[in-house]
Amino acid sequence: MELAKSCQQQYSGGWANLAVAFKVTHEEMNSFLEYAARFLSNIGNFYGSGDQKFTPEMHEESLKTIALVSDRATALFASIVRPMFSPQPSSLGYPREQTQSAYYPGEAPISSDEVVYVSQTMEIHGLHPEDTRIRKFYEGDQIVFEVLQASVMTGDAVEVLKAQDPKGSIRIVKGDHSQELQQICCNLRSAAQYAANLRQKQFLEQYDQSFCTGDLELYKESQKTWIRDTAPSVENIFGFVEPYRDPSGSRAEFEGVVAIADREETAVLTTLVEQSSDFVQQLPWTEGFLENDGKGPFEKALFEPPDFSSIHALAYCSSIIFGGINLPNYNDIRQECGFKNVIIANRMSAESNEADISPFVHASEVAMFQKYKYPAYYIWVVLHELFGHGTGRMMTEEFGKFNFDAENPPHNPLTQAPISSWYRQGQAWTGVFGDLATTVDECRAELVGAYLMDNTELLALFGYTSSTEINAHDLTYNMYVQLGVDGLRGLQNFNVDGGKWGQAHSRAHFAMLKCLLRDVNGFMAIHCNSQANELKVSVDKSRTKTDGKTALRGMLLKLHIPLSKVDGQYLEWRRIVLAQKQPKWVFVQANTFLDGEEVSLKEYEVTPEGVIQSWLEREI
Repeated sequence: MELAKSCQQQYSGGWANLAVAFKVTHEEMNSFLEYAARFLSNIGNFYGSGDQKFTPEMHEESLKTIALVSDRATALFASIVRPMFSPQPSSLGYPREQTQSAYYPGEAPISSDEVVYVSQTMEIHGLHPEDTRIRKFYEGDQIVFEVLQASVMTGDAVEVLKAQDPKGSIRIVKGDHSQELQQICCNLRSAAQYAANLRQKQFLEQYDQSFCTGDLELYKESQKTWIRDTAPSVENIFGFVEPYRDPSGSRAEFEGVVAIADREETAVLTTLVEQSSDFVQQLPWTEGFLENDGKGPFEKALFEPPDFSSIHALAYCSSIIFGGINLPNYNDIRQECGFKNVIIANRMSAESNEADISPFVHASEVAMFQKYKYPAYYIWVVLHELFGHGTGRMMTEEFGKFNFDAENPPHNPLTQAPISSWYRQGQAWTGVFGDLATTVDECRAELVGAYLMDNTELLALFGYTSSTEINAHDLTYNMYVQLGVDGLRGLQNFNVDGGKWGQAHSRAHFAMLKCLLRDVNGFMAIHCNSQANELKVSVDKSRTKTDGKTALRGMLLKLHIPLSKVDGQYLEWRRIVLAQKQPKWVFVQANTFLDGEEVSLKEYEVTPEGVIQSWLEREI
């Protein structure tokens, strides 16, 4: 941003004139601009999707020369040049030589067992992890864990947590990200003046109180209020929401979304929601049960139709921009109050980009794949959010009270034996599953969406039947091809050196691909030509409703996550996928400006320069 400010102030011709003035080639300047746009789009130098590091594709000396534009730019460059150009750490993970994590700052490396110890102690004391980081250090020979809690409030006073089996002292220190949250809270108070109703004003005030104090119980109250603000004209999401980037799977990334509702598109989603109970009863864990209105013990007694909106994001600040969102992530709130679904329509439309052709589809099927890709993907995401994240029932125990018959517990449909474990007091799925939590959750949601994609009544709600130009059977077929493509594409987010996956969705897609390859003989195949660096997906179209669905059903019940192991031929597939690697999305977003009571919208060129200018004018 310092370079952009100096360029704008000193060179009327912009970046091209800056390059001429400092004798930097056009190619190297473009490389820098592409890097800067990618950095801003991912909120850092690690891809939001994949968690892998990217570096400038230019000479270090050239960037050093450009930085001479101002003394401040020169100083900033000197402070970041080494980590900027170094290939290591190459991915996100617990701090090691090849991985790094901002969730665990400090020079003393922390182990996964130590993170579990601190998290479990916090859980005992009723503290949530989402808005915290952990710093480990030594005082003499004593290990100290500082839990850095995000809040506007700062102070020298710290809270010491007592542990049942001390492995080091634990201190809660408020004031992490204090300056950033102070700016956010200031804007939330301004926004509250324009709230459309009292409920909106209430959750904006609850956001403010939570971010000021760091109290996540207040944030949970805001989510209960937010859920009840149904069908707003302006939708929003704020807070420490998604835990994808934390290697332990529990600490969350702050994100902010402001979006405008699309009434026409929302009407279609509302029709689906109104008939949703019928489709819930077709999910595999409801089969064979008479109780609970035929849904069985593993599904909620009443599927509360959620608020489901199609929205167009005006601003979406996060390291990854999803096509669909289902919130809140707190299961106690979901079961007590419900949840909201939103489809980010202008993000989804990127999937219809005709220039984005997958190298893993047979040439004879490319035209059909491109034609069906967007509607198939759109419906899959809708089902993923509504039914994938919205169904199922957690067996829980709170203060000695069970939400099931503890004397005659329900039987596991896989083993036919009574269940022997459930969520205890204070437990959440993120803490219980650890680093597998997000993968398990996303894999389940993707499977549910795929499982329902052959339902003709459901597809008809979206206007696709056997007689329409884009017909229902071909949509289902295209979804399976997309599943194969996504499974292959996900391999680029597997780190061979560390044996770790960099993205929960990628790990889930690859696990689903292996399930379809292994469990259904010949239904899906990957044709590999190593010499030509080619991988092609093929699917037996005649077997989608039989063998394909049977395989998805089996995995959905088992959630066979060990299938995400990458070895043997899959390593060769990964090499080819990397050789065919396609550019990752970079999104340019508009800005709004307030002039008195008038709001104006400014859009920018769909170029690296446009991305940079949009950020510059946000004055962050």
